[in-house]
Amino acid sequence: MMRFDLTDLGLFRHVVEAGSITHGAARANLALAAASTRIRLMEESLGAALLTRGRQGVSPTPAGRALLVHARDVMAGVERLREEMSAFSGGAFGQIRVLANTNALTEFLPEALSAFLATHPGIGVEIDERTSEEIVGLVAEGAADLGILSGTVDTGSLQTFPFREDRFVLVAARDHPLTARATIPFAEVLDHDLVGLDRRSAISRFLVAQAVRAGRPMRLRVQLRDFEAVCRLVEARVGLAILPESAAARAAQGLALAVVPLADPWARRDLTLCLRDFDGLPAFIQAFVAQLRS
Repeated sequence: MMRFDLTDLGLFRHVVEAGSITHGAARANLALAAASTRIRLMEESLGAALLTRGRQGVSPTPAGRALLVHARDVMAGVERLREEMSAFSGGAFGQIRVLANTNALTEFLPEALSAFLATHPGIGVEIDERTSEEIVGLVAEGAADLGILSGTVDTGSLQTFPFREDRFVLVAARDHPLTARATIPFAEVLDHDLVGLDRRSAISRFLVAQAVRAGRPMRLRVQLRDFEAVCRLVEARVGLAILPESAAARAAQGLALAVVPLADPWARRDLTLCLRDFDGLPAFIQAFVAQLRS
């Protein structure tokens, strides 16, 4: 007989979305051994494999994909139940799952998030960094409640709302020859050594993809974890950087840097909120969206 409890379903959703039993267990607040045992017992109960295990992590089998749909529906129902019942205890409780690209995550989300959490003490927010293209698919299939991505990406049938304005710019030491330009094409920047974010970051993966489309390699001399560290090496003339204008402008206030807009059409990166159905969201997630839009 097939017997799955809420912990099983929540764990399975986390494992698939993380692509790893280890990371999924951490998200579900379970020890790895306990998580592995639960997954094994789920497969034995069902009589079919739910995950394909490989060196790069795990992915759902056809049975696993079918279970994932139901797991997401059940967990969404639990969230709605928790929200409705919390009204009787005088408070609101719930979890919001957000996917954001690098720019939104580092430059714009912290302030809006802190303001929301200060007035909603019973609400937790889980944030994962993804590329804009990945966010569309994951939000559409129910892996997250909402996403924050580049406005240039096709969001299909998802509902969208404007979030923030931004664009990619060249960042260089003030006396670099390229800083005399009014704008510069990305392909020309690729003639120079670059400093960038860690290759796993959404912004780094996006820029590498643009370099591939231009038929040129990115000469990345150093890759770091945050914008400030990148800008400090640019000031030290280790290389140039391509960053969101919001991050570059903030860094330029305290460092000897110059900023030049990129001329490429894709460099305009106004940020957009995307979700499946605003009216179908729990009230506390609607409140979060309203906070972001304000």
